[in-house]
Amino acid sequence: MKPKLLICCLLLTILRTTQAEEIGYQQSVTVRDATRLDWVFAVSNQSVTNPPAEWLEGYDSTKQRYEVFIPPTAKGTPTKPKPKSKAKGKDAEPEGLPLVLFISAGDQPAGWSQFQAVCQKNGIVFASPYGVGNNTSMPKRIRIVLDVLDDLRRRHHIDSDRTYLAGFSGGGRVACGIAFALPELFGGVIPVCASGDLREEPWLRHRVIDRLSVANITGTGDFNRGEVERFRGPILADLGVRTKVIVVENLGHGIPDSKTFSEVIEWLDAGAADRRKLATKHPASRIGPDATPAREEWAKSLFAEGQLRIKEPKTLYSGLMQLRGVMQRWPDLRAADEAKRILLEYEARQEKPWEDDDIDEQRRYLIARARALDAYATGDLPLQYANQRKEMLEGAINLWIQVIQDGQDDKAVDDGQRRLPKLKAMLAE
Repeated sequence: MKPKLLICCLLLTILRTTQAEEIGYQQSVTVRDATRLDWVFAVSNQSVTNPPAEWLEGYDSTKQRYEVFIPPTAKGTPTKPKPKSKAKGKDAEPEGLPLVLFISAGDQPAGWSQFQAVCQKNGIVFASPYGVGNNTSMPKRIRIVLDVLDDLRRRHHIDSDRTYLAGFSGGGRVACGIAFALPELFGGVIPVCASGDLREEPWLRHRVIDRLSVANITGTGDFNRGEVERFRGPILADLGVRTKVIVVENLGHGIPDSKTFSEVIEWLDAGAADRRKLATKHPASRIGPDATPAREEWAKSLFAEGQLRIKEPKTLYSGLMQLRGVMQRWPDLRAADEAKRILLEYEARQEKPWEDDDIDEQRRYLIARARALDAYATGDLPLQYANQRKEMLEGAINLWIQVIQDGQDDKAVDDGQRRLPKLKAMLAE
């Protein structure tokens, strides 16, 4: 056999062997390279190039492991997208593989036994990292998750619109924290027996409202049921996030069975069409399967979207908030300077209609939080949280007082005046 032909045969054999190894369940796969995704922003409120060294002290991405299931359908999924169709309104780019990335509350992976039937039936990639439990520092925990996510995106054509970040207990809080910071990478979140709050940045709240679906799962015997069912879930819903709360019968603080997750995946997938539609109008709302934008590129894309939004009265406020987000997230880049210039120009105008939108949004969040904290504080609390009831009641009272003093939402004012005596009576007990 000629040397060139021999080399080609060997390469083909290696390629086939590698592909064969990647199909099916693998208990341990090692991350090949450090993540290219912006893990720093999920930890903080800026995308800096040199984060504090102590955040990742002793951590090596190339030693990070995760368990994974790759469905047989991955064989037919291209490693690179096909070119877009020239036909108007059509796009020949394949959707890619859906993914569930599950964050454990312990140092061992979790979720596969409960997701196995769902993933095998629907051709969904499943992965769960090692060493990402509650005893791991938050910066390192976030970095591990994004190391694994990027490794999967390098190896396979992953559909961002059907990438679902899930987690149990503390892992569910981490899932919310990452997805709410980087919604462009995900289609939804599945926090189990825990949940999370939206970020403070208005433009990120807008992005979550426009793009993500959040399936909050708890159990009838879960000690976090009150937080999930009466507090976190209702706030998200009241603010306009596509969300639902699922209370599983006879489930304590644990992970439900495949039937629950089958229903959850079906519900999450139902929002994929709207996510794709949003990305058609605003491409920066999604980081596609083969995209890993650098700081400058990503800042420029979000800046361009902000510029587009401020041209329409309906999206003027969201556009200004996005420009402010660019300025705060990348203060050292040219896009931030340009964003600041536009913001100062608008601030100098006599008429500022966006200020009403800003106040309306703050009021909406205030009312949502008052109602949810009221419901949480006055409902059943497990022993773990019983000693926090006084603080919760005081918080709810203060929020309702602010709603009443604002006086702009008649129904909310009536609710506050009706609820205050009951809250104060409970506080006095």
